[in-house]
Amino acid sequence: MADSERVPITPAGLARLEEELRRFKDERPVIIKAIGEARALGDLSENAEYHAARERQGLIEAQIRQLESLITRADVIDPAKMSGPVIRFGATITLMDEDKGEEVHYQLVGDAEADISHGRLSVRAPLGRALLGREPGDEIEFKAPAGVRHFTVVEVEYK
Repeated sequence: MADSERVPITPAGLARLEEELRRFKDERPVIIKAIGEARALGDLSENAEYHAARERQGLIEAQIRQLESLITRADVIDPAKMSGPVIRFGATITLMDEDKGEEVHYQLVGDAEADISHGRLSVRAPLGRALLGREPGDEIEFKAPAGVRHFTVVEVEYK
């Protein structure tokens, strides 16, 4: 993804990114204090606390830069302002997993907020791509890393 490429995201996803950025920025003073305290212990070449704090500082700064870039490039798309039976970005979808015989629920989101453990499926994931443009009643077959999977679209909502 190019650094200037717009990032599709829901309002809730943007709020989560902004909260994560705030937490990292709040951690900055704590790390700076830890570096100062470790420095006061003397010889930095063998000071594990100093090196660990510096490494943590580097990781935090990298995360802050990444989050600021994502937030700056955010293209906020509000699913609550959408409707219709066709699956598009932001849709909350109920699927019947034909292989397991159970219903599953996903919201179709951008890569920046995708988290399958919380039901947020990337539009660029194999299942996400297979769902785009589909409607209730459509049967979907797609190749997953574990093999071919079969789903039926039960319901499409925008909320």
